[in-house]
Amino acid sequence: MNLMNNFSFELPTRIEYGIGVTARLPGELQALGVKKVLLVTDPGVASRGLMNDLRTNITQNGIEFEIFDHVESNPKDYNVEEGAAKAVATKVDGIVAVGGGSPIDCAKAISVVVTHGGKPRDYEGKGRITGDPLPLIAVPTTAGSASEVTFSAVITDTAEKFKFSIKDPKIAPVVALADPEMTRTMPPALTAATGMDALTHAIEGYTAKVAEPLADAAALYAIELIAGHLRTAVNDGGNLEARAGMLIGSILAGIAFSHSDVGSVHCIAEALGGKYDLPHGVCNAVCLPAIMEYNREYCQSHYARVAGAMGSTYDNPQEGARIAVSAVARLAGDVHLPDFERLGIKPEDLDELTHNSQINGSNPDNPRPMEKEDYLKVFEMLGRPQK
Repeated sequence: MNLMNNFSFELPTRIEYGIGVTARLPGELQALGVKKVLLVTDPGVASRGLMNDLRTNITQNGIEFEIFDHVESNPKDYNVEEGAAKAVATKVDGIVAVGGGSPIDCAKAISVVVTHGGKPRDYEGKGRITGDPLPLIAVPTTAGSASEVTFSAVITDTAEKFKFSIKDPKIAPVVALADPEMTRTMPPALTAATGMDALTHAIEGYTAKVAEPLADAAALYAIELIAGHLRTAVNDGGNLEARAGMLIGSILAGIAFSHSDVGSVHCIAEALGGKYDLPHGVCNAVCLPAIMEYNREYCQSHYARVAGAMGSTYDNPQEGARIAVSAVARLAGDVHLPDFERLGIKPEDLDELTHNSQINGSNPDNPRPMEKEDYLKVFEMLGRPQK
């Protein structure tokens, strides 16, 4: 770490954390002057009954609402367009996103399209949002994406089968109501996938070339919390302490990578998600150990600290880096994430997948320089079982 580098740290979102904080939702909406809200969620959240108390609470406090629950996994451009059309037609003046990264990312993009017009991809990258979007409050129901505290949204361009990002502090939720109770109904497979997604955020945020000291601190504590609680959260979903540890770890990981960047794990995962519509957390989990191994010689001291945060000891940075790779692979196995072969990748798609990985906006910040040929080598590594 070069302590002489300049950096800027901004957290536009106010985080309200604790058991029962979702009951504050009406008061937060009233403070924003919102009189009619669009509740953005997905069918899975709706089926688990997580919206019931929120809707009752909103209604009892005199706030009208409309529901948009057509958000798909890896939110699509047409999900955004449909949600924005409903928001305009029903004349809402605020948005509440309830769910994981998909509903929250979709809600961010909806808030922009409603106020700025056009198509979601018109706002790809940075600096394209000129005014204020609709105010957004996020209620996370997973511990993984941390979209509730980040200022980016990842959306799938369905015509090109390519994931693009909208990045601007203006799209960050105004408030995140982070209640561990809201994560208790996550099934084990979803808990595992989102938990490994959070671990990937922390490790890549810590090792990205643009990492900064405040983000590093958040990343290392996130790794400690996730490594210490993920197995329990998967095996005993009702354990509220494990759920709390994962939610805080996820939030810290989100703060870390949004003030740094991610790297080649996300480049591959987003290429896979755009092409095959695979779960983002699963893609991250199966790719993370291989990318860490490929990066290892370029960030040994960082990976050694990752090993330490995961509870391991080592005699030198080289040994610590090797231990970190093994510890991450073991954690993915312990929570029963699938191996790469089960993702169904087609050999004829490798050229497209490696190309899309290499052109991803986060590729330059991976600690090891990555060209298309490097991504092909990683795909070859992924084709071999992890030891």
